[in-house]
Amino acid sequence: MTTDEQHERGKSGAEGGSGGSGGISIGRMTGGAAASGPGATAEDRSERTGAPAPQEGTHHPVPPVPAPGPGGIVIGEMSGGAAATGRDARAVDASRRLLTVPPELLTAVGELRQDLPRFARTERLAELDDELTGLEEDARREGRTRGARLSRVRELLTDGATAIGALASAAAVAQAISQLLT
Repeated sequence: MTTDEQHERGKSGAEGGSGGSGGISIGRMTGGAAASGPGATAEDRSERTGAPAPQEGTHHPVPPVPAPGPGGIVIGEMSGGAAATGRDARAVDASRRLLTVPPELLTAVGELRQDLPRFARTERLAELDDELTGLEEDARREGRTRGARLSRVRELLTDGATAIGALASAAAVAQAISQLLT
């Protein structure tokens, strides 16, 4: 079954086409998957680059969300994720959020990598080094990287488990990542 067929099957289930056990009401959905009813399934394996940019000066309130039937789910706004309700319902969001890696972040990563040899090699430092290598490779190959990778690098730099987080170069990387993830 193709993703489009799965989407339509999940959509028809959410609209009550599968009968029986309620439904899902979503005010706005910009990705993800939804399923409802006996045997229903929905799946999203898309790749999304960046986050939808809000249009300046415009405000789009979430539309009113009607109550679902028994056993249902109400979602005012959904940006990724998955929702499922009913017997054997399965909603999978295996999408990947890809973010463009700006040159400033790559410069900061390069400076941090120059500082890393000052520290004793630990498992945590090896993990950080691997993530930084992956980030640089992603940026060279595609110009973007997974949001999850960026989150992991930021976590490794800011969790206080190592002294690396006190470096100016580490702070610059963490700050650049935080700006991308907001």
